[in-house]
Amino acid sequence: MDHGGTPITTPDELEQLVGTPLPAVRDKSRTRLHDLDRQWLAASPLCFVSTADAAGNADVSPKGDPAGFAMVLDDTTIAIPERPGNRRADGFHNLLVNPHVGLLFVIPGRGDTLRINGRGRLLRDAPYAEQMTVRGHRPTLVLEVAIDEIFSHCAKAFLRSNTWKPETWAPDAAPRRAIIAKALERPNDALEELDDYYGPAYAARIYG
Repeated sequence: MDHGGTPITTPDELEQLVGTPLPAVRDKSRTRLHDLDRQWLAASPLCFVSTADAAGNADVSPKGDPAGFAMVLDDTTIAIPERPGNRRADGFHNLLVNPHVGLLFVIPGRGDTLRINGRGRLLRDAPYAEQMTVRGHRPTLVLEVAIDEIFSHCAKAFLRSNTWKPETWAPDAAPRRAIIAKALERPNDALEELDDYYGPAYAARIYG
């Protein structure tokens, strides 16, 4: 549905509006991990994984674990363990037909982020999976990423959004998870049962 506005259809039109990057920004991407990248990965407990299927339909999924969950295998390869989830595996289905993957690693409290673009493959029984055990859970599936491009991303988005300022947080601004599930996903379940399911016991089940 067209709601108006003038489409931007060429690189020249885009650059007229957003400008061109400074040389330091344009040339900052690398193909190998620096020691500073390794330190960042060791401190990051959260990553957003973006994929697309063969037709270009996109998906993004958060992956989280104790800090350092992304294992560095060598200067051009990292691995991310898969934990129990909802079993949709949208991003993994995408990777089966299109290996390109984009990763954004976050450190709580930091505005800058680490971006990694590369090609992913899914492994069962990875030889290093035992080292990824958390709460007795050894991943049976691992996403291994061959790095094509890596660079740090500036903090402007986090600064504009006040993401890390607790005084701006409003977790109750949107309906709680049980209400969303009742309305959109599980209409036949009682709200009380959903509140119990998504209550404190939910955190106890995240690895099993």
